[in-house]
Amino acid sequence: MSRRLGIFGGTFDPPHLGHLILAAEAQAQLGLEQVLFVLTPQPPHKLDKRISALQDRLDLLNAAIRGQSIFELSTVEIERPGPHYTVDTLAQLAGLYPQHEFVYLIGGDSLEHLPSWHRPIDFLAACAALGVMLRPGAQPDLAALEAALPGISAKLELVDAPLLEISSSQIRQRVRAGGHFRFYLPGAVYELILQRGLYK
Repeated sequence: MSRRLGIFGGTFDPPHLGHLILAAEAQAQLGLEQVLFVLTPQPPHKLDKRISALQDRLDLLNAAIRGQSIFELSTVEIERPGPHYTVDTLAQLAGLYPQHEFVYLIGGDSLEHLPSWHRPIDFLAACAALGVMLRPGAQPDLAALEAALPGISAKLELVDAPLLEISSSQIRQRVRAGGHFRFYLPGAVYELILQRGLYK
């Protein structure tokens, strides 16, 4: 019997409580065996953005999910040269987890842009489902998505999660400005940021 594995990709710069709550809600609501956090070294759509050192982000993510059996860290994108397209990552993961089917976790904003992704039809074919986390009141344009990617509607599974207005960029700005940021983060992540003087 096939098992469902959640795939949650990102730069996680830094990983915060919003990431963990969304991943935990997806795991519970969508019947996922685990959620695999796939750390992206440099997303193709963020080539012009400054991203923290890979080792720091790797250590922060490890600290965030350590001891949580429903979460696992994947370094598949770190172990191969870029550009790191999601469709290629899923192909690689299929070789590592042949008994699993993949539920790719995606925000409503990213869902709207899915037709512009690299080989989106192949990406969709590689997913058993898309776990979509929508902002309250948001409604994707399913007709437009279906026209661009036939069959996508049948693969959408909504995750009902609390809206947390937390973003990694907001946390970085707070650190730089000397503001409060402690309670947006797991304790181990907060301590590591302080120890290394990150985001100053």
